[in-house]
Amino acid sequence: MTETSTAGHASGVLYVVATPIGNLADMSARAIETLRQVDQIVAEDTRHSRKLLQHYAIQTPMSALHEHNEREMAPRLVEQLLAGASLAMISDAGTPLISDPGFNLVRMAREAGIRVVPIPGPSALICALSASGLPTDRFAFEGFLPAKRAARRSRLERLLRETRTLVFYESGHRIVECLQDLCELFGAERRAVLARELTKQFETIQDAPLQRLAQWVVDDPNQQKGEIVLLVQGWPEPQAHAVTPEAENLLAVLLEELPVKQAAKLAARITGLNKRALYDRALELKKNR
Repeated sequence: MTETSTAGHASGVLYVVATPIGNLADMSARAIETLRQVDQIVAEDTRHSRKLLQHYAIQTPMSALHEHNEREMAPRLVEQLLAGASLAMISDAGTPLISDPGFNLVRMAREAGIRVVPIPGPSALICALSASGLPTDRFAFEGFLPAKRAARRSRLERLLRETRTLVFYESGHRIVECLQDLCELFGAERRAVLARELTKQFETIQDAPLQRLAQWVVDDPNQQKGEIVLLVQGWPEPQAHAVTPEAENLLAVLLEELPVKQAAKLAARITGLNKRALYDRALELKKNR
């Protein structure tokens, strides 16, 4: 498992290997073969990953790479790769680097001309999104929200008018507070989905307006346990031919100084709404004066 680096000498390959998020049967044959053949596996938690390796009779040596030692370990691992070693990186569950360590190692490896090969597989955010019933053509993954309430609310306020489906990871002991903040800031009727313990025995995927979802989680303490993905419907975009109350107010002001056609044209430029719809509404406003 060697490649030729940009410097012209043989170097190893860094494999980024996805592992199951719960159900061990989701491990791909390619992932198993890769973990067996590389010289070394770097794992977020070697104690946790040892169970997975034992299940598949993988005896490859392991070392730890986590958020507390990555900056120190990454240069050493790159040196091993440059010397010809092949490494596989795994996290505790799912696809490495997605709210998990590994970014510094991948970046340094690529900068050194080392080939980085993804071995795709499970990802909690994609798993949840695929079964959520919310729009999947455009989405924004926000990872974990800040733990402190003020910082969390500040982040959510910036996302209030995000039109894409929002995807968050959240811990069980903060899910109630998170849902309450979302309900207050995004509105009680915004739809959301709580996906918990995906692929595991107590998998739960529940969708409801935010207020009902928050109350459901409060009423059932079991929903406050385990690994949680929270998805929230995006801000509804105005229909192309709809005239919003804000646009109507703008038209009323412009009509005090401009003819109907010019007022509609300027309002369309400012709001991005349909010019014909604005023109028709401006005519109505002019007639009713």
